[in-house]
Amino acid sequence: MPIKQRILLVEDEEHLLEAIKLNLEMEGYKVSTATDGKKALKIFKEERFNLVILDVMLPEIDGFQVAETIRLENSEVPIMFLTAKNTSEDRVMGLKKGADDYLVKPFNLEELILRVANLVRRSLKGDELKELNSYKIGDKTIYFNSFELKSDDGTITPLTKKETMLLKLLIERRNDAVSREQILETVWNYDVYPSTRTIDNFILTFRKYFEPDQKNPTYFHSIRGVGYKFIDNN
Repeated sequence: MPIKQRILLVEDEEHLLEAIKLNLEMEGYKVSTATDGKKALKIFKEERFNLVILDVMLPEIDGFQVAETIRLENSEVPIMFLTAKNTSEDRVMGLKKGADDYLVKPFNLEELILRVANLVRRSLKGDELKELNSYKIGDKTIYFNSFELKSDDGTITPLTKKETMLLKLLIERRNDAVSREQILETVWNYDVYPSTRTIDNFILTFRKYFEPDQKNPTYFHSIRGVGYKFIDNN
């Protein structure tokens, strides 16, 4: 019997909590619930989860603070915010606190289920990548622990820490667009705010490393107005 993926659902509206929980369980997930931020953090410390779904407006501790606390302990688990707020400031705040996705109420349950599936899949890809410690693109293999790129002909190219971190992020999220905010949080950790040109230059470097035709990239793509995407159909 396959292992059920675990989700922590934090929502203070009881009827909505039960409706989401029921639908997620029908999809085969194991769901733990909390109706306030304090209880959510207690449960998170006691169990391992593949995804955290957080309402923003919560009693005791709000969702933004819960996400921030979770991120201090765990930088890997995907976090999705559910909120009635739909301003760009709230979206940016959510991303700064470490969110991977943001769904505005009222929402379509089918859309929620699809987004949950994508985020859980990401968490599993992350586990897979940690086990491998390397990833092959074309005729070159990235070794994340030693910051090296090794060609099939034996040529070794050293990678910077930032290059390695950005490659790892894009590969973990392969075939999905990764926002600039997510890159800022993961690679630069909000210590430094690189310009779009800085991140573009990293992508250009990756194309030099991996693309047979840099003007018509196969792997590394810029998504206008969103961010960047690594595509690998292997």
